[in-house]
Formats: sequence, structure tokens, C-alpha cells
Amino acid sequence: MNEEYKTLLNAIESKKAVLGVVGLGYVGLPLAVEMVKQGFTVVGIDLDVDKIERIYRGESYITDISSEELAACIDTGRFKPTTDYSMLAVIDAVSICVPTPLSENQDPDTSYITMVVDQLKRFMKRGALITLESTTYPGTTEELIQGEMERLGYKVGQDFFLCFSPERVDPSNSRFNTRNTPKVIGGTTEACLKLGEALYSQYVETVVPVSSPKVAEMSKLLENTFRSVNIAFVNEMAMMCDRMGIDVWEVINAAATKPFGFMPFYPGPGIGGHCIPLDPMYLSWKAKGYRFYSKFIELAQSTNDNMPYYVINKTATILNEYAKSVKRSKILLLGMAYKPDISDLRESPGLEVYELFKENGAAVDYYDPYATSFMNKQGETVRSIEYDLSAFSRYDCMVLITNHSRFDYGTIASLGVPILDTRNAFKAHAKPHIYKIGHSVQHIPEPGEAVLA
Repeated sequence: MNEEYKTLLNAIESKKAVLGVVGLGYVGLPLAVEMVKQGFTVVGIDLDVDKIERIYRGESYITDISSEELAACIDTGRFKPTTDYSMLAVIDAVSICVPTPLSENQDPDTSYITMVVDQLKRFMKRGALITLESTTYPGTTEELIQGEMERLGYKVGQDFFLCFSPERVDPSNSRFNTRNTPKVIGGTTEACLKLGEALYSQYVETVVPVSSPKVAEMSKLLENTFRSVNIAFVNEMAMMCDRMGIDVWEVINAAATKPFGFMPFYPGPGIGGHCIPLDPMYLSWKAKGYRFYSKFIELAQSTNDNMPYYVINKTATILNEYAKSVKRSKILLLGMAYKPDISDLRESPGLEVYELFKENGAAVDYYDPYATSFMNKQGETVRSIEYDLSAFSRYDCMVLITNHSRFDYGTIASLGVPILDTRNAFKAHAKPHIYKIGHSVQHIPEPGEAVLA
């Protein structure tokens, strides 16, 4: 191994290496905080001035990092957030944690990665380790980073080192965090992999080395495509059970008693978050370049994307039982975040449900104690209403989107307003006016109407 390798390895093992994190969001901020906790000096780079100012004030904007925890990191003097990319010149090892969204045509948008690479080309310290954590298609690390750096005359494994290590962040998960979640890593060369292992083992308990960045990139896509396909399958089962008059939730619970060969997945109003709605499409897009067309991925995406429409149709069926239509009805959405007890609205199916109700002529409001506002398709800010049970009781129908633990399900159920439960959150409060996806709407007899035995 050359001198740059030995120098960096020694700096990592002695914790004298200056680490960098580009992108201080749901992935980058927890990573930077863990690095500081383990004794490293960390430069955090993000172009959002508000984020940088809040970090310096010790105000966390990430559910998994408390403000007290963040303030303690700042007090060490070893966490240095900035918007200045020229700080790359003092960083020995940098982790890239920027967004990788999809374009309107469902193609990968790697512009954030490209932007960071442009800055690395200007400021990177010779002998630095670059690790990409952003979820992307197999080949990205070598195509967008290695190729660009080598065009400047740098040689990977000698003048700089390069790895891919996919993020594994599950917001609000109280059991798994940055430190105790196993970390897959693939290096472009043997030297790259050894440095990547040495670095991540300083602040992650279990490091899982693989033979190449492509394997690491593909492993992340496999994880999330697995979830996408299985969620789509159970969503389709929910619609089937609805048609057949069977309760899909009871079916899943019964199947889950099998101690082998079955893993329960649950239906919902759609899929959200940065991973499941996007990652499979990265894989599908890349596969097409090899003339391989993944039917499972495309079918799963189509099924999951259809769930908001199913929610609208189901609500229309419920309203029909009360001689009402969606048009001109007052609808309240309970929750808007894509999963419970967080404020994250990325790709939330609730956003699509909201827009579809509006398009169908409903008067729509929402209540979410975490996600207090969002931008609609017209660019207008939509704000959560206040928690007011008296006001809730005046809606024609409520649709539960997010099963936040702070919701008082018993009290809400007692209001008597028809409810469509997309998460089976009201299971302990079964009443005739509470309906759920994956189960057919039972006709409510009119007063005096004969009920057939």
C-alpha cells in the first residue's frame, strides 16, 4: 500500500482524521452526530443556511436526533457545520449523503451527486477517502465519481480512495440507529475497501464488506424492492378481500402465526418515504440499459401508485351509504406524514389523496401533530387544522392516513363521524361507522328498513 493509504489509515485509527458529511438531512445529520460522539472532528456541509444556523443553536430538525444530543455535539467544538464547500480541502474522509430523487419521467436524478463531485474536483485533499451513501443505481460510484476524478489525472486506490456504503435509516425506529445497524460497504480497490472498513468500524458496530461498489449499490436496491413488491402484493390482496367480503387484516394476522416461511406485510393508502417509492425505479431504469425489463418492479410500482385512487373510491362508497357524494363533502384527513410519529412528508401517499379529493370537488382539511404544513400542487401552503373534537364532529367523513400514536382513537371513534381507516388503527374500537381498507363496506340499514336474515 502507498504512503497516502498508510497516512490515512493511521489518521483514522488514531481518530485524528477530519471527517466530512455532505448533506445534513435524515441520513447525514445522524451520521455526523455519531462520528462526533466517537471522538472525530467533523465538517458538515449543507447549502441550506437555515439548517446550519439551527445546528449551531442546537435545534434538531431530525426526529432521531434530540436537540440536547445535537447541542452536546456542538459544545465539543468538534462539529463544524458550514455551507462552504472549500472546507473539503481539509477533510480526510467524506461521506456523501445527498438526495437522489426521480425526474417527472421516473428517471434517476443524480444532479446532487454531480454537484458534489464538481466541488470535490475543485477542493478535494489528495489521498482522501470518498464514500457515497446516497441510494442510486449499480455503477454510479464508478461512473459519476471514479470516472470524473480519474479524468483529472487522479488514480483510484493511490491518489484517492472510493467506496459505496448504502444508508440504512429508518426514521423514528427506537431500536435501530446509525451505530447498531449493520453497514454494507464496497470498495473500488482492495485499499479502498480496507480504508472504508477501518473508518466505518470506528462508529458502526458491524461492517459488512462486499466485493465491489456495484454489489453494495445493488444490495440497497434489493432491500427496498423486496419491500415494494411485497407491499404491492398485500395491497392487491386487500383490494381482492374487499371485493370478496373478507377482512384482509384478520387474514394477515392468521397467516402471521406460521413460525416459518411467512413475513407479514400490511396494506395502506400507498407508499411513502425516500426509499420504497424511488429505489426500485432506479433499478428498473438501469436494467433497461441491459435490455432487461423487470415486470415485478413495474407491476409493484403501478399497484402501489393506485392505492390513493382506491382510497378515494372507498370513501365514495362509504359516503354513498349516507346518501352523500365526494363532491361538496367535508373530508378530514387524519395524518399526512408517510409513517407514524414523524414529520417526514417525502412521497407521502396522503399528499396524493389530498389532491384527488380536491379534484373530485371535496372540501378537504387535514390534521397532523407532526407535519404541520405542506405545499400543494399549485405551490400554495396548506396547513394542518388545530386539534378540535367539536370541529372534527362536523365533517362528513374522516380518512386515517397516518397511524400516529398521539391520536386518541377511542375519542375520535366516539364522535360518530364515518371513518375510513387505512391502517387498521381503530381495530380496538370497532363500530358500524368505522370502515377499513381490505374489507367490504357493510350496508347501514335505514330506520325502519327490513334487515334480511
